[in-house]
Amino acid sequence: MASIAVIGYGVVGSGTVELFEKNKEAIRKKCGRDIEIKYILDLRDFPDSPYAEKFTKNFDDILKDPEVEVCAEVIGGVTYAYEYTKKLLSAGKSVVTSNKELVATHGAELLKIASENNVNYLFEASVGGGIPIVRPLNKCLAGNEIIQIAGILNGTTNFILTKMIREQLDFDSALKMAQELGYAEKDPTADVEGYDACRKICILGSLAYGKHIYPKYVHCSGISSITLDDVEYAENAGYAIKLIGNVKSVGDKVFAMVCPRLVSRTSLLAAVDDVYNAICVTCDGADDVLFYGKGAGKLPTASAVVGDIIDAVKHKGRALSISWDECYDEDYVVPYKSDAVSMFIRLKAENADELKPYLSELFGKLIHIERKGRPDDEIAFITPSYIEYDLDSKLEELSRYAIIKSKIRLL
Repeated sequence: MASIAVIGYGVVGSGTVELFEKNKEAIRKKCGRDIEIKYILDLRDFPDSPYAEKFTKNFDDILKDPEVEVCAEVIGGVTYAYEYTKKLLSAGKSVVTSNKELVATHGAELLKIASENNVNYLFEASVGGGIPIVRPLNKCLAGNEIIQIAGILNGTTNFILTKMIREQLDFDSALKMAQELGYAEKDPTADVEGYDACRKICILGSLAYGKHIYPKYVHCSGISSITLDDVEYAENAGYAIKLIGNVKSVGDKVFAMVCPRLVSRTSLLAAVDDVYNAICVTCDGADDVLFYGKGAGKLPTASAVVGDIIDAVKHKGRALSISWDECYDEDYVVPYKSDAVSMFIRLKAENADELKPYLSELFGKLIHIERKGRPDDEIAFITPSYIEYDLDSKLEELSRYAIIKSKIRLL
């Protein structure tokens, strides 16, 4: 009998228990032996739960029980989760998690502890919810050189942008709708400012390139400044605005970034709407591989957690090959403005059209964009590709004659 524990009974924790119990017989067959949830750890009381007898408020009940082989850590955050995970791995228990913040912050250390104790630390649910991406990247695509990973990694922001594009809702209205539907938290900062997506791209980049990428070194900007004017200009030019996380190798270093981007309508990513996520992996052997699905939610995320539980039970006594090295080089992530990029610019200036000759002289060949009812003091265009440092210098010169209202990078 394989005994497991679920630490945290929130949305993902309750979904994990629900899905496990629903598919218990199929899970038993896949594991090759009997398996049960022995403990559910939560500080709250659930007297009416059908699993009431499994609840405990004492972490030591799990830590000191030799029958517990695998623990699902789904409490989130880094404080208790970090201490619990270290103790469990050191005690010879495998841990699976949906905790993107913990993996992005301490993944290298926890993977090392797991390997030293011949157990596993698995985190498929931490990146794409129900989308399988960690295993394919670590196994199926292991024979490839990963050139770039780029994707829509946050369902909340994608839902908001979809509503802005399809229904012409402004940002605040679309955010309110997302909160009412349960897609956005009461405090949506981690989603709308890009921090959630940043943690996920750091995990994928660490896995792809073998060194830990810390979120604190990755430039991150969100969607709160995107306006309906920007959306309309982008649509007219054949683009959709998406919050994109991307990472790529630059010699022996990496470029990593999260920001809104104009994505061409010819790209598969542009067609990803609502709460769905998509991750495109570009590699030298398989070219572009797209992973698509629901990136969050109770059962999609629970699906990945339960999958990791099965993997950990099947590989008892054998550490899997998932790992990456610590990285203490603050320059491992190159400055984001050292990358070449084309930029969508929207500006305000008196008699803006009269600036067009000057703009062409400053930037070179531009793509000018129109929108219905464009005011005389507004103009929008897409620049040629420049190193962003150089582009900033041109925009600084332009700011002597105009107010830069928006600038959005192209993917």
